[in-house]
Amino acid sequence: MENETLNIKPDLLCSEPVQHINGEIVVPGDKSISHRALLLSAIAEGDSYLHGFLNGEDCLATMNALRSMGIQITTNSNKVKVCGVGANGLTEPKQSLDLGNSGTAMRLLAGMLSSQPFSSVLIGDDSLSKRPMSRITEPLSSMGAKIDSNEGCPPLVIAGGQKLRGINYRLPVASAQVKSALLIAGLWAEGRTTVHSPGPSRDHTEIMLKTMGVELSTGNDHELSLDGPVALTARNHEIPGDFSSAAFFIVAGLLASNEGLLIKNVGINPTRTGLLEILRLMGGSIEILNSRESGNELVADLLVKKSQLRGIEIDAKLVPLAIDEFPVLFVAAAFADGITSVNDAKELRYKESDRLSVMAEGLNTLGVKTKETKDGLRIKGGALSGGYIDSHGDHRVAMSFAVAGIAAKDSIYISRAREINTSFPDFLSIANSVGFAIRPHTISTRH
Repeated sequence: MENETLNIKPDLLCSEPVQHINGEIVVPGDKSISHRALLLSAIAEGDSYLHGFLNGEDCLATMNALRSMGIQITTNSNKVKVCGVGANGLTEPKQSLDLGNSGTAMRLLAGMLSSQPFSSVLIGDDSLSKRPMSRITEPLSSMGAKIDSNEGCPPLVIAGGQKLRGINYRLPVASAQVKSALLIAGLWAEGRTTVHSPGPSRDHTEIMLKTMGVELSTGNDHELSLDGPVALTARNHEIPGDFSSAAFFIVAGLLASNEGLLIKNVGINPTRTGLLEILRLMGGSIEILNSRESGNELVADLLVKKSQLRGIEIDAKLVPLAIDEFPVLFVAAAFADGITSVNDAKELRYKESDRLSVMAEGLNTLGVKTKETKDGLRIKGGALSGGYIDSHGDHRVAMSFAVAGIAAKDSIYISRAREINTSFPDFLSIANSVGFAIRPHTISTRH
């Protein structure tokens, strides 16, 4: 079927209640790792093959940006060949680089392009154009980059011909994207680039840089350093299933899988799996099976069974380890006995939507007593009614309410659902294969 991978075309979806879901699935490749494998392979010396690449709109935006700068990339399903041009082989793009909805692409490319001999402009869609970029432009400017923005938001206009120097930078908030942007910029910088983080964040960039020949030194309190300039050596990359995509099925299994739902080949990098710990503390039955290492990343199969969840107060230390999974975690909390609360999660306000506000709005619409705080939510679990939900164009919000629909009293209608394509274009087909009842919905009008 033409354009089969990008198969969520309707803007309104209906998720209907079901009695149970069971079966076995494989989720698509990890979005974070797919972005990084593309970007780092492009500036490596030699050819790289990426196995398990995610063909979602976000990663395809990164691919198109690299092609615009002279990188030869060939694709065959989820296998990708990248012909690396080395540190100095990128060519000037003829037009602005449109990164769609991808904050990861914009932040990591800003780090890569800050030292190029040519100027470049990074743009995005309406959602991305509202997301804060000063968190990367300020430290990159300290390294010698010249970047103009629209009051701290995209578009980013990056001047060419700048000589970068290493800096010692302390992140105000743990952020894998900011950390990665600075480390990538450090590949061209003269001297040592050191990044201190107040807590853990996903470490896919560090793992990949090490496999490609970069000597990264570590220190106390999540300190990372590299000495530049340094070249990368091409390597092949095995990309595991995306834990953030698996999260929707983990919660769905806890709500409705009486026989068990098996999710195979999922990346379980410890910097990503805070959701597992939180759900287990809530009483969730989640077994980790066949744990192994693949492509320097931990991978396993997850067996999830229906469980009676209970509300908890979520430890602040787990927040950065589950930052992308909170929308569906809030859905789990809505079905749990008692109250679930989280604080120190202000970062959720700066995602594709303000996920604290948007999830509170949606859960309240469905009859769940939800109170929004300055940096978190307080959710009193109970039965969910049906209703119409505005996803605000946020892919993870849309999929989270699709999960809620399987255990609600009535159907849940989710608007602006097409953005699911950014991270999980096969979500509907995989979900329906194990017993979900999600369908496009058309509102008829009479004249």
